[in-house]
Formats: sequence, C-alpha cells, structure tokens
Amino acid sequence: MLLMTKAHHSNIDEDLDYRKHTDNFGKGPKGHSPWTGVSQFLQTSQKIIQFASGKEPQPGDTIIYVAGAFDLFHIGHVDFLEKVHQLAEKPYIIAGLHFDQEVNRYKGKNYPIMNIHERTLSVLACRYVSEVVIGAPYAVTADLLDHFKVTLVCHGMTEVVPDKDGSDPYEEPKRRGIFQLVDSGSNLTTDLIVQRIIKNRLAFFIFQFFLMLFRPACVRTNYWDQTGRKGLI
Repeated sequence: MLLMTKAHHSNIDEDLDYRKHTDNFGKGPKGHSPWTGVSQFLQTSQKIIQFASGKEPQPGDTIIYVAGAFDLFHIGHVDFLEKVHQLAEKPYIIAGLHFDQEVNRYKGKNYPIMNIHERTLSVLACRYVSEVVIGAPYAVTADLLDHFKVTLVCHGMTEVVPDKDGSDPYEEPKRRGIFQLVDSGSNLTTDLIVQRIIKNRLAFFIFQFFLMLFRPACVRTNYWDQTGRKGLI
C-alpha cells in the first residue's frame, strides 16, 4: 500500500533497488527488528486444506457463484457474502478469485495488495464460502457455469469493468436469467481502506515535521535507554 509499486505481483524479475527497499522496510537501525519484517508468503497444498471446508455440494443445494479480487478481505466482503448466503435455504457458495495481473488490469494502481495465494486463504477462511476457484476467468463463461452446475451468479453494487474486448463479463449468466445484484449494506471498500492508511501516514509525517520544527533545541527530556539507565537529551 505504501510503496505504490506493482512489482509484488509482476511476472518479470523484481528490480534490485525495489527488492533492497522491501528487505529493509521492516528493519531497525541495526539491520533487523524482532517485531517487524518483510517475508515472502509461501503457499502449500497443506495450507489450503487447513483453510478449506472440504464440503461437496449436496442434492438440493443452491450453487451460487461470485467472483472478484477480494483484496484485503474485509467486513464489506463478509457482509456481501452473508447476504448472498441468505438468498437460499441450502446455499453452496463458490468464490472465483481473479489472478493478480487481471485484478491490476481492471483496478489499476498497485492493486491487488495481497497476491492470489493470500487472497485464496482469506476467502477460504470465511464461513459462508464453500469452494474457491483460484485464477477464475474474468468473464463468467458457459463452461464455468456448466462445470460447477451454477444456479445463481451474484455481484455486489460495485462497478463492473468490461472485459478486455469490451464485453460484459456477466453476459452469459444474464442471458440465462441467473444473474442477481446483491446490496451488502456496507460502503467499506478496499480503496477506502488504502486511502485511510495513506491519509493517516501523511498526517503522522506532518505531525512529526511540525514537532521537529517548533521544538526548541535546548529542551531537555528525560528518557530511558535500552539498558534501563536514565539519561537526558
């Protein structure tokens, strides 16, 4: 969010300056910190199994398909999935997650913040989701609907960006009459979360700037160093 770079989900090799910057992003003055750090997320099949519900669709289940980025999985996403879950007596919700490059195409900037593996585990952890399609196609195709025997396709009240060829990604479910817009009742979005964090970071830097600007150099302040000894600055 703060680096504003796309290198974290790019297919090309990372720039050396970027890699050095991210390696040092969470380090302290001595080159390391016991509290913060930047690490690479490593996805394994065992992790997916631990998060997955393991449920198979049963006879009489209403198979509902939803698709999106689900980036920084937040309460707005949960509210939406809860509303979708309430649409049927026996819902079986399948969430289609778009690849990082696809999300970046229609969201721009440095989105997604979380990569496809992190987003997968986040969505799988939600109680309302039964299955996740990792790297789902942006357009909801007839093959996808037939393969999963989807009876309902839902989308939130957010804008639907056209596909690469300018077509409506929900054209097929609309043609079948199984498309439905769902109002989550929440106005929280990933964009709003990022804006809040950047705004608070800017406010912090402004505060620190004025603190240093107007603080007299002769002010003596008590402090405790790392050894517990009291000193003066």
